[in-house]
Amino acid sequence: MNILGISLITWIIIAAVAVVIAIIAFFLGITMRKKIAEKTINSAENEARRIVNDSIKTAENKKRELLIEAKEEIHKNRTEFDREMKERRAELQKQERRVVQREESLDKKLESIEQKETVLDKKIKDNDSLNEELKLVKRSQLEMLEKISGYTVEEAKQFLIQNLESEVRHDYAVLLKNLEDQFKEEADDKARRLISLAIQKCAADHVAEATVSVVPLPNDEMKGRIIGREGRNIRTLETLTGVDLIIDDTPEAITLSSFDPIRREVARLSLEKLITDGRIHPARIEEMVEKARREVDAVIKQEGERATFDTGVHGLNPEIVKLLGRLRFRTSYGQNVLKHSIEVAHIAGLLAAELGVDVMLAKRAGLLHDIGKSVDHEMEGSHISIGVDIAKKHKENEDIIHAIHAHHGDVEAKTVIACLVQAADAISAARPGARRENLENYIKRLEKLEEIANIFPGVERSFAIQAGREVRIIVKPDEVNDDELVLLSHELAKKIEDELDYPGQIKVHLVRETRAIDYAK
Repeated sequence: MNILGISLITWIIIAAVAVVIAIIAFFLGITMRKKIAEKTINSAENEARRIVNDSIKTAENKKRELLIEAKEEIHKNRTEFDREMKERRAELQKQERRVVQREESLDKKLESIEQKETVLDKKIKDNDSLNEELKLVKRSQLEMLEKISGYTVEEAKQFLIQNLESEVRHDYAVLLKNLEDQFKEEADDKARRLISLAIQKCAADHVAEATVSVVPLPNDEMKGRIIGREGRNIRTLETLTGVDLIIDDTPEAITLSSFDPIRREVARLSLEKLITDGRIHPARIEEMVEKARREVDAVIKQEGERATFDTGVHGLNPEIVKLLGRLRFRTSYGQNVLKHSIEVAHIAGLLAAELGVDVMLAKRAGLLHDIGKSVDHEMEGSHISIGVDIAKKHKENEDIIHAIHAHHGDVEAKTVIACLVQAADAISAARPGARRENLENYIKRLEKLEEIANIFPGVERSFAIQAGREVRIIVKPDEVNDDELVLLSHELAKKIEDELDYPGQIKVHLVRETRAIDYAK
């Protein structure tokens, strides 16, 4: 116990001594740190004072340098300014000298101008006096001329104007007539061929009717089936038939467009069969197009044979019979060409019978006169030249070939048969209602034609003849002379072109006749 007790007390004393030592060390450390901090602060303050002093010195030095540079710059600018001022003064002095020189020259010019003005004033006064004298002389001469001629000035002017107008109208009419004759001689044949070909193939007033067919649909849903997935059905049909299919907003209808009537008919039949069958896909389209093509070929053959049977024309080459059948699908100004050809054959036969010439030859020529129209969409050239080539190829009679060649006046008709075909063709095409006109419109057009002709001064009577293709006008000979006749025909033709719609062309024929009648007693 004693030992343990002594040891505990010892330990407590040691611990107390250690605590006291630690406290003393702590205070000593704080004191040392404080001294060290004070030294550091003092040194920092000294360094700051030194830096501030150095900065002040540096700033003062910079200030001095800048002042010196500024003074130098000011001196330099002043020197430059003085130099420029001297140069400008020198330039101004030069300009002043130039201005003085110009003023001196202007003064001289003004003096010379004043002198010239004085001379001109004198000349003007002289001219005025001369003008007065001339006026007096002119007045006296005019009075003398009026006494001699018996006309006043206004009457003389009117007389001269009338003479000049008459001469000008005469010269204009003669020039116009000469130009007409020249152009007719040079261009009549070519113009007739080009215009007839353009009218036959592309006349704007019947092109839609002649090149478009409409196929009715049971419903608008059928349009999508005809187009097919990604358009494969419509592409197949257009490729196989060569016809454009127009599918637009028109309800329950599809439009087929093509200049070839045979292709358009094949496409129409194929489409109708596909719509009826209901199965529309590329393989079925090919099958239906082929079937429709065979049917159209059969119809063409039947129509050709029927035409030969109706007209009584036999012994034709089978290829020509097929070409005749193709005319069943061809129109000209709305008139079916096959019916027109049959009609021309009958009329030519009747005329031939009246004249006592070969009736069968006339019928044959009339039936074949438009054979070229069956393939004129496929071959280059007019239907006349194509028809001549076809007739020559199949060894037709020379009279028939000539009749085909001459039926539109491309060559002069040299045989009776050719003249009969020309006349029959004109009768069939020109009769009322033949070419897409009803009787009422036809009569109105003839009346309008005569009405337009009658409004012109000097017209006595007018007659629309040749089914409206010619208007014959009788003028008053005492009011319209020969020169005015030419001008009146042109004015009348222009009036008809502006106010009347008509197929082809209208011939304006003016007649001026002077008769002298006396009686022997």
